Amino acid sequence: MTASENFSKVLAGESGVRIHENPFGFQGNVPASLFDREKIVLIASEEHILGLTFFEIIMVLSATRAIAQAGIDPSSERTAFIFSSIKGNVDCLPKEKDVPLAVSAARVLRHFGNPGKPFVVSNACISGLAAIIQARRRLESGEFDNAVVIGAEVQSKFIISGFTSLKALSPEQCRPFDKYRCGLNPGEAAATMVFTASEAPGWEIAEGAIRNDANHISGPSRTAEGCYNALRAVLGSGRPDFVGVHGTATPYNDEMESVALSRAGLQDVPVMALKSYYGHTMGAAGVLETILAMKAADAGILPGIKGFSECGVSNPLNLSAENRPVGGKCFVKLLSGFGGCNAAALFRK
Repeated sequence: MTASENFSKVLAGESGVRIHENPFGFQGNVPASLFDREKIVLIASEEHILGLTFFEIIMVLSATRAIAQAGIDPSSERTAFIFSSIKGNVDCLPKEKDVPLAVSAARVLRHFGNPGKPFVVSNACISGLAAIIQARRRLESGEFDNAVVIGAEVQSKFIISGFTSLKALSPEQCRPFDKYRCGLNPGEAAATMVFTASEAPGWEIAEGAIRNDANHISGPSRTAEGCYNALRAVLGSGRPDFVGVHGTATPYNDEMESVALSRAGLQDVPVMALKSYYGHTMGAAGVLETILAMKAADAGILPGIKGFSECGVSNPLNLSAENRPVGGKCFVKLLSGFGGCNAAALFRK
């Protein structure tokens, strides 16, 4: 339930990916990282979070804890709420019709008594990082004093069937960048970050960039044009201690990222890849994985890539299955998605 608990589990090598039999009515066994819905709903009931869909419940639970820790006023008109998700309430369809992302965002906003309008970012798998970059822009413009960025995703028969049709699902726990990787694992998560316009000690979003190379509706550029150009745009603020990659464990994505990192001269920089712990959490990935990257930098320990044994990309990278010491001043987070979209952000202590 907390960033610290999650990071401890990752360092211990514990994965949330399990074999699920016929999940959501999908016929077959699927390795995935899924919520215990009964447990989450019970927690929500105990905290008097009522009248919301499951997707909205996980956003409120996550945001409540982050806001309390940050000590900001969520009801202030100077606090922006920025939501990141790809599919939102997809698990409610076709039973319920009133499920657009904008509706869910407004319900969460009302829960916190905020009088403003929500910002919703839904741009394939870069959504979480795009939302963080949006927060930076909103704060720099002077529109807001604080920005609450919530990334959330739940899985469904529709999503799993879609990845199956693309032959993108792995029959086992995924293995990012490994020679024998064969696909991704679906994942669920809700994660929240609170940003402020003040110059208090902590982490800052030094740079952020979004680039689209329009290569293909579902396949990444073989020359990594979008990812490389996003990387190049953020590297002017310093050389990172490590790079948090997208690392879906699909053959083409991992290969594309290796090309981008090599072209950017970062092939020797340590790589952090988390999909074998959480699965592909889609719209939540950018927020969840950035939080854990900050935890890694603060602790000076980079988690090993679970399941990795032998490099399987054409441009060798600094990969390891073991936890190892790492610098904690600066890191880059990368994400890529369908339609040729790519995002990069550089975070600095």
